[in-house]
Amino acid sequence: MIYGVVPPRFGPEPLRAVTARLDALRDLGVDALWLAPVNPTDDPGDVSYAITDYFGLRADFGTPEDLRALVREAHARGIRVLLDFVPNHTSTGHPHHLDAAARGRASPWWGWYDRDPAGRETHYFDWKHLPNLDYGNPLVRQMMLDAFAFWVREYDVDGFRVDAAWGIRQRAPAFWGALRRRLDAVKPGVFLLAEASARDPFYVRNGFDAAYDWTGELGHWAWEKVFDDPSRIGPALDAALASRATPMDRVARFLNNNDTGERFVTRHGLAMTRVAAVLLHALPGIAVVYTGDEVGAEFQPYEEGPPVSWVDAHGLRPLYRRLAALREDLPALRRGAYRRVAVPGHPEAFAFLRDAGAAGRALVVLDFGGPARLRLAAPPGPLPDWDAITERPAAVRRAGPGTIEVELAGQQAVILVDRAGRR
Repeated sequence: MIYGVVPPRFGPEPLRAVTARLDALRDLGVDALWLAPVNPTDDPGDVSYAITDYFGLRADFGTPEDLRALVREAHARGIRVLLDFVPNHTSTGHPHHLDAAARGRASPWWGWYDRDPAGRETHYFDWKHLPNLDYGNPLVRQMMLDAFAFWVREYDVDGFRVDAAWGIRQRAPAFWGALRRRLDAVKPGVFLLAEASARDPFYVRNGFDAAYDWTGELGHWAWEKVFDDPSRIGPALDAALASRATPMDRVARFLNNNDTGERFVTRHGLAMTRVAAVLLHALPGIAVVYTGDEVGAEFQPYEEGPPVSWVDAHGLRPLYRRLAALREDLPALRRGAYRRVAVPGHPEAFAFLRDAGAAGRALVVLDFGGPARLRLAAPPGPLPDWDAITERPAAVRRAGPGTIEVELAGQQAVILVDRAGRR
């Protein structure tokens, strides 16, 4: 599990506050932290991608020693630390840009920015304050390679979530292979997560370990509208999960991140959140949990607000902790192949088998609608009548040759395993 961290949401001394919660994060089952950008910015919200210094640390987040202590203490607990890094563009407030804007072609930094034939800076979307860097300039490429390596060498971070990786892929795709080689020379095994669609296999073929669960449309979450109509979630999930361009286990999946707006629990309610959390953790791929998901925190990432209250008023934390533990404990969830299992007559339900052969199988059944008796194909082997989530018997019976019936209470999910083997 990767846990997305918005440092100011942890407390008034952000990096120290994150360090203070490392025991709780380890207990939750977190494998890696993804820290929101820590670089200086002229747009100092809780999360900012308007970078003014690639080698500096935001003073309002803490000191260099605070970050080193966070990394050191995370490593002591078996947790890796990833930084959110922004190589595609700078802020218009970056010193290089300010000089180029003031002096025009006389500035040594004029050629650091990507420009159209008329000499105007390029940018994506409405990001006029975020001009693209020119990766055709070898000085830009060298600076950015040095910047990535700096954080690994000086702070011992373990990897990066790479913002707008798709932009550099469009303009200078060879850069990503060069980055992988440079980082491997500093610290082999640095983890790279592309903010780019896993429906494009380019990223995992060119140095990245994983890519986002997006559609083919930039910035659009594959599950963006899946949960809007609970009566049709089954077909909607089939469409969202159809791509195999990137292996399923190298897809970063999430219910919330910095760009999903209001939190999932706000949009869809607590019961739906619980079922969706099971889906997130039971599918092949990398489960990304974002600040406060485990307590049902409600906020907008780009809006400043008070620190999260870690009081678990919704009882979500035990579920998240159990799901993370099952991903470690059950070979079927850790490495099992994925096979969709049809649920005839129930488009509000979704089921799939995770099959690790002799190491075990897990049948995942999710009901996003009301109470139901669901008939589906039985997996090989003994009757899977034990719910690994609750560690209790499940309402499962054989309903004919090769068929089982699973009774669910409505907006409920189970991970069914063989009771005898508990696997």
